[in-house]
Amino acid sequence: MHTLTGRKTVRPVPAGSRDDVTEAILLVGGKGTRLRPLTVHTPKPMVPAAGVPFLTHQLARARAAGVEHIVLATSYLAEVFEPYFGDGAALGLHIEYVTEEEPLGTGGAIRNVASRLRSGPDEPVLIFNGDILTGLDIRALVRTHETTGADVSLHLTKVTDPRAYGLVPTDGSGRVLAFLEKPQTPEEIVTDQINAGAYVFRRSVIDTIPAGRVVSVERETFPGLLAAGAHLQGMVDSTYWLDLGTPAAFVRGSADLVLGRAPSPAVPGRCGDRLVLPTATVAPDAKLAGGTVVGEGAFVAEGARVFGSTILPGAVIEPGAVVTDSLIKRRGRGWGSGRCSPGR
Repeated sequence: MHTLTGRKTVRPVPAGSRDDVTEAILLVGGKGTRLRPLTVHTPKPMVPAAGVPFLTHQLARARAAGVEHIVLATSYLAEVFEPYFGDGAALGLHIEYVTEEEPLGTGGAIRNVASRLRSGPDEPVLIFNGDILTGLDIRALVRTHETTGADVSLHLTKVTDPRAYGLVPTDGSGRVLAFLEKPQTPEEIVTDQINAGAYVFRRSVIDTIPAGRVVSVERETFPGLLAAGAHLQGMVDSTYWLDLGTPAAFVRGSADLVLGRAPSPAVPGRCGDRLVLPTATVAPDAKLAGGTVVGEGAFVAEGARVFGSTILPGAVIEPGAVVTDSLIKRRGRGWGSGRCSPGR
């Protein structure tokens, strides 16, 4: 069980600073096993979505919310991130990289980067899971955290079928009451609210996470804090939310970014029905729609029809092919919820 060193007094927050957060941790160490073979040589946050590595969208949204310093908690294929993003200056950020020698879980990863944080003990630190596409109002989450005096604030979202998720019931003020495992029976579905994978931690709370071992923030840290009497606050909203854990979800998320359904300042060019990157080639009579992305060096031949799909760099769509809701790699292999077939 985690313990908090004394109970805090909620200090007044100066006017104009209730939604300020300048520091964030992004958890990008997962292996992305459900996305294989896409993630055999590429970490999940670096898989392209709307023309850029998915992580770019998270970094850009954090920067737009006022974040200046980001620590990437890396593990699997950690060497891929820094050559691409460097020190973050191109995005207006200062990025640091901390690599786990062995996977430490979500809570362990947070604790492992604590020494790189610059925030004072009562200041907010934003934390994102590295595989969630969301329209979350980050400033609103920080404002909720500051005005309620919470130790940890969680972004919660409502889902139609909560059976695949742990549940997070709250009281009338939004204070978290419990963290419940995936419901096994209809009677166990006491709420449709789930953990949406974005948090604001009081900086001092991060130091209560055990160091040097595997810790799950969802199964150990949050329930332990709750049992110790900490204030965990939920903020429920109805903004866009998608777990990009599968190829089908990645295809959908990429299309939604292009279509403007999922907001991101990192989408190249203007939102529209398709996104064709500069070195791609598309035949004049080929039809692209539904948020389709054609990656660098890809080729879409004459008569092809592509809807709601991601054509990765270097891939080729043959003449007359019909591609729907799919992800096409080089050599024409496809993953996703749709089909790739010859036209008729």
